Amino acid sequence: MPIVYNSNGYDSVHTLELLDGIVDIYMPDLKYADPDEACRLSEIDDYPTHARTALTEMYRQVGDTWQLAADGALQRGLLIRMLVLPEYLAGIETNLQWVAEHLSPKVAVSLLAQYRPAHRVARGHDYPELSRRISGDEWKSAVEALLRHMEGDRHHVQGVLF
Repeated sequence: MPIVYNSNGYDSVHTLELLDGIVDIYMPDLKYADPDEACRLSEIDDYPTHARTALTEMYRQVGDTWQLAADGALQRGLLIRMLVLPEYLAGIETNLQWVAEHLSPKVAVSLLAQYRPAHRVARGHDYPELSRRISGDEWKSAVEALLRHMEGDRHHVQGVLF
């Protein structure tokens, strides 16, 4: 049975190095491309640099190929999740370009469209740009960026009705 490491992407490289040979499947998020947005929205000013360093270590360990069992179940690999946010705040285009250029255009990516404003964000006072769901154009732009930068058939794109 494979061991899956599901994370927000803000991981310590030292910890990841300790997991080398133990974790079979890495499933990190890549949340922001812009450090200013990361700081403003999540209060983490070095998120892009820190997360990209962590993803580089995950990639070093498992690469861009998937190992499948006879029944088709994933046994080893890397799947980077990217949540599409309103107003292009996640920087999907920039993050996909970085993954393709610095890791591999064959790394599997899951584009997520389930952003839904809740709690304080839904009221729009603190983060008015996040007080709505993503638009069809924002989703289409993210999918087009995936097709432009990434290769292969292992990507996951959520089905969305707008």
